[in-house]
Amino acid sequence: MRRSNEMAELMRRLLAHIGEDPDREGLIETPRRFLEMLESLTEGYRQDPKELITGAIFPVKYDQMIVVKDILFYSLCEHHILPFFGRAHVGYIPDGRVIGMSKIPQIVEHFSKKLQLQERMSEEIADFLMDALTPKGVGVVIEGFHLCMAMRELQKDAHLVTSAVKGIFRRDPRTRAEFMQLIGRR
Repeated sequence: MRRSNEMAELMRRLLAHIGEDPDREGLIETPRRFLEMLESLTEGYRQDPKELITGAIFPVKYDQMIVVKDILFYSLCEHHILPFFGRAHVGYIPDGRVIGMSKIPQIVEHFSKKLQLQERMSEEIADFLMDALTPKGVGVVIEGFHLCMAMRELQKDAHLVTSAVKGIFRRDPRTRAEFMQLIGRR
C-alpha cells in the first residue's frame, strides 16, 4: 500500500510539473487509474511464462509447419514509455510435441507486457518456444507501429518489422520462405 501511495504522489507531482492541477475534477482519480494501467501493461514482470504453458504441450506425430498469425499485441517502448503495437506472426516445426494453439498468443502477450524493444521481444518469443518445445525450428515476425516515433518530433508513419528465426528456419532458406509466404510477407 505504501508503494502505491508513493506512486500516486509521484503521478500527482508529474501532473503539476507539466502545468496541470492534479486536484481538478477530471484529474482527481488519474493517479490511481495510471497505476492500475501501469500494473496491467507491465504484468510480464510478475508472471512466469512457463506457467502459461503448463499442461498445454502434447505429443504428436506431425512434422509440418504450424503458424499462428496476426496476433495483436500492445507494448511500451522502454526508451520513451510510449505504446507500440501491431501484429506478431509465430511459426514452428514440431519435433514430436505441439503446444495448444491458444498458448502462442498468450506467450506473445506475456513478452509484450514489459518495457520492451521490439527486436528483443521477437528474440524472447522465439527463444522461449525453442526452449519449451525443442522444435526443429521457430520463426517470429513482428510488425509494430511505434507512437514514440509517430507522436514526437519525427512524426513519421512508419512500421518496424523484426524477425527472429531459429533452427531450421535459420538454416534452410526454403523453410524461411515458406513461413514468410504463409504469413503474407515476401
